Amino acid sequence: MFAVVLLMAVTAERLGELWLARRNTERLLRAGAREVGAEHYLFIVALHALWLASLWRFGWDRPVHLAWLAVFLLLQVLRVWTLTSLGPRWTTRIIIAPHAPLTTRGPYRYVSHPNYLVVVGEIAVLPLCLGLPWLALLFSLANAAILTVRVRTENAALSGIGDVEHG
Repeated sequence: MFAVVLLMAVTAERLGELWLARRNTERLLRAGAREVGAEHYLFIVALHALWLASLWRFGWDRPVHLAWLAVFLLLQVLRVWTLTSLGPRWTTRIIIAPHAPLTTRGPYRYVSHPNYLVVVGEIAVLPLCLGLPWLALLFSLANAAILTVRVRTENAALSGIGDVEHG
């Protein structure tokens, strides 16, 4: 079933991103950067893990809606653009690198938090790909709550000194 292939690809992508984020975070911290907002990071990880587990539980055997899949694939293009714009500065945590300039290339020329826009879209669109609108709504509401905390924390750090390496 195509849903299984889609979920396997998304799972592999997320695991790869966690590996990359950890590698970049460790490198940034060794270079003198510091983390902000670590207290809410576990909630973000839990939300995403529950979202993915729920998609596997309820969506593995469902038909894939091609229109929503097209939207999801467009979000992946934006994700890649965002990650490549930050390069080794991208991480899933809020990392402040004192005296480093803010990133202003790629999608950061247009919006402050492009990766969060991608995540908002993905959390809604992937369940819709699998015909699970209730899952899209449930996790979108939960994500909105945690992103409110995350963006406030990140913006407060951005208004301070240095740069924030962010999603």
